[in-house]
Amino acid sequence: MDRLIYTALSGMQASMDRQRVIASNMANAQTIGFRAELLDQRPVTIDGDSLDARVMDDAQVRGAMMDQGEIVQTGKPLDIALQGDILLAVQADDGGEAYTRRGDLSVSPTGLLVNGEGHPVLGEAGPITVPLGGKTSIAPDGAVTVGDPAKPDEPPQVVGQIKLAGWRGSPIAKGLDGLFRVQDGGILPPDAEATVLTGALEQSNVKPTEVLVQMIEAQRLFAMRSKLIAT
Repeated sequence: MDRLIYTALSGMQASMDRQRVIASNMANAQTIGFRAELLDQRPVTIDGDSLDARVMDDAQVRGAMMDQGEIVQTGKPLDIALQGDILLAVQADDGGEAYTRRGDLSVSPTGLLVNGEGHPVLGEAGPITVPLGGKTSIAPDGAVTVGDPAKPDEPPQVVGQIKLAGWRGSPIAKGLDGLFRVQDGGILPPDAEATVLTGALEQSNVKPTEVLVQMIEAQRLFAMRSKLIAT
């Protein structure tokens, strides 16, 4: 019974972790470009004399569901929806390169091109800056152009190229800040064939009805394990 209590207790902790992940997914059901987090549960055996039979449950968020979310037309020139298995390169708070699917872009008061979370969008030579007062637009290949409203007859000038990186075949992980990074460091190479849909945004791929059912299941499993320990 002692061994069973330890196993049930670790299962309760895993159930709590699962409820936290599900709650996070529910809270981000309307977040632009959000990818539903996946909880990985693994059995872990405790080594040592008389402890080998105790198997604990280890649960951590190690990945995310990468299915395409719904595309919604917005008509805004700086809104982009990424097509296929690509990620948008941004500068994280620690200054390193990270990746996201969130494409609600805008120009900050200092001229930086940022997404809806305030992360600067990266190009070939770092964060992309655009001249203030110009008419900024984004081409399907990720090129950022700026036109002069005072000279409508002149073609817009290219001021940067958004880095669009393919993640297939690379070990990426989702951090607590919601950004993807390459495991053990490194960066993803740009995808020369990547395209974006301008004037549109990709919604979260979280399905509210599914996560609601998952939450009920997690709560029932927690209650079952609690009852087992009490018994």
